Amino acid sequence: MLKVLGVTVTNTLSASEYIHEVIKSCVQTQNALRVLRVHGLSDSGLHTVFRSVAVTKITYACSSWSGFVNKRDEQRIDTFLQRNKKCGLCQPDLPPFQELCEAREEQLFDKILLNKQHLLCYLLPPPFAASQSYNLWRKLCSQLLHHPGHFMDSNFMIHMLYKNIY
Repeated sequence: MLKVLGVTVTNTLSASEYIHEVIKSCVQTQNALRVLRVHGLSDSGLHTVFRSVAVTKITYACSSWSGFVNKRDEQRIDTFLQRNKKCGLCQPDLPPFQELCEAREEQLFDKILLNKQHLLCYLLPPPFAASQSYNLWRKLCSQLLHHPGHFMDSNFMIHMLYKNIY
């Protein structure tokens, strides 16, 4: 087991232990929000604090570990979010965990594509030669795509490159 920038990585590449730690931490935030509600914090204030603390904890570095989340762990996070919606501690229209991660991943990928000096830009495959000389349709990405294997399907960069292929 290895902890890198607060994210726990196991030898089986499972995110279960990390998700357990995050939810435990978010439950403490939930209890603090209940105290704040008793002391008169408005619903919009509660929603802002929940989003800035709990949702940020849940989606922290999700690009690095969300590919290794199993359905049970995803349901645990969604159950936690639903419970907070019912209690009124977060917005009722807060998207499920998978959509939150997809939005964060798209933001990061856009930053990588638009900034050739980005630290993660070297992970992109080389540009496809034909994409440099033709402009027949709008394309999301001009990189040469090849499929390295099923293990790499959980990799953020591979996931984002193949995301809108069809």
